[in-house]
Amino acid sequence: MADESLCRLDALELSRTLHRREASCRELMVASLARIGRLNPRFNAIVSMRDESALLAEADRCDAELARGESRGWMHGFPQAIKDLAPTRGVRTTFGSPLFRDFVPEADGLVVERIRAAGGIVIGKTNVPEWGLGSQSYNTVFGVTRNAYDPTRTCGGSSGGAAVALALRLLPVADGSDMGGSLRNPAAWGNVFGLRPSRGRVPMWPAEDAFFAQLGIEGPMARTVPDLAALLRTLSGPDPRAPLALDADPAVFGEALESDVGGTRVGWLGDFGGHLATEPGVLELCESALRDLAGVGCVVEPLALGFDPERIWRAFMTLRAMGMAGRFEALRSDPAKWAMLKPEAQWEVEQGAGVGAIDVHRASVSRTAWYQHVRGLLERFDVLALPVAQVFPFDAGQHWPAEIAGRRMDSYHRWMEVVAGPTMAGLPAISVPAGFDARGLPMGLQLVGRPNGELALLRIARAYELATQWVQRRPPPATLTGDAA
Repeated sequence: MADESLCRLDALELSRTLHRREASCRELMVASLARIGRLNPRFNAIVSMRDESALLAEADRCDAELARGESRGWMHGFPQAIKDLAPTRGVRTTFGSPLFRDFVPEADGLVVERIRAAGGIVIGKTNVPEWGLGSQSYNTVFGVTRNAYDPTRTCGGSSGGAAVALALRLLPVADGSDMGGSLRNPAAWGNVFGLRPSRGRVPMWPAEDAFFAQLGIEGPMARTVPDLAALLRTLSGPDPRAPLALDADPAVFGEALESDVGGTRVGWLGDFGGHLATEPGVLELCESALRDLAGVGCVVEPLALGFDPERIWRAFMTLRAMGMAGRFEALRSDPAKWAMLKPEAQWEVEQGAGVGAIDVHRASVSRTAWYQHVRGLLERFDVLALPVAQVFPFDAGQHWPAEIAGRRMDSYHRWMEVVAGPTMAGLPAISVPAGFDARGLPMGLQLVGRPNGELALLRIARAYELATQWVQRRPPPATLTGDAA
């Protein structure tokens, strides 16, 4: 039986272990494939796995390079599965859609280019909802991905497979993407860290629209904050194909994260004064996490939103619908293909078909007003805090919660409204573990930083991590028992 101890190392420690040649890349690959083979059939986090012999041959090449004193980067020899929304050269990329069941791209997406350049070995993909729509990772190609802490429940999405693979120690780190919480929500429900970077920090390519489509962003997920910063450093930096990319040196994320965060002002927005429907226990866990932040010296104060939350949501819906209609409208003229879109995708296109130029302009005006308002809040506070989700992980057979605490949801994603504000402001937002309810279900706290303020946000998150150690204290039961049955 393969020794899986390498899989339990934090990513940076694993990198040092491989570069010191205390373990080989082949040994890591063997251990990772064994662990995936043991746990993945139950949880379904990684899909489209590549041939084992090809992966072992790549690991051997990585070992030969290290023997010659050559390294591709800090991820040299890391087995990495890529989110199934990012094109991956030579590896099936389905977008969770039956329309692309057998699609194999000829070129990598930009994040995949950068992961390979840093030394990662692509072993397969991580599962997603169809087209990444909805925070529940199921599709008709691969089925449902199950929560690492309770496989009867959902893991969230759309980076659901990535979060579960991290929680189960199937991957050292993971890439993801986020429009409406897709990095943050599955991180919260997997008891790991997920960072939605500032707009432009991690350029997206390929992209049909490189100018107007600003809601979706790619970013890192990890089990520790230093690992998160290391992957952010790898994914960040300008690219000439992405005209709105930030022209900033990603080396800043290699700076020390341990720092005194005493006096950091945290504004707690809660449920927007009762506007957001929340399942009992969510706010209480987040408030417990805030007490932990206070324990490392932060000054936490309740904060009224001071802006119409319905205006934020309407603007988000308009801009989202515009993009979805443009993306899928051509399929409406092909009944066979149209029928292969899940109902939520069809609904998105139908919503977008009714959006006009004036609607888009008004939504952009609202978004601008919201950004300026949040900027004002961040002059009074260093960080804003929110729950990451409004409910705990729900039944894996349920597509989305139609009701929360007796309040009906008017769309398939209204139950995730809490994540729309940071998206619309274009600000960095990190999901940190907030603990567990009495059923053992995890929840996360969302910390929102100042414009381009990822480094300060990571330092706060690191102080919180060192104080709470949730990932180490509460690993998933399957990783403790080794029982995948």
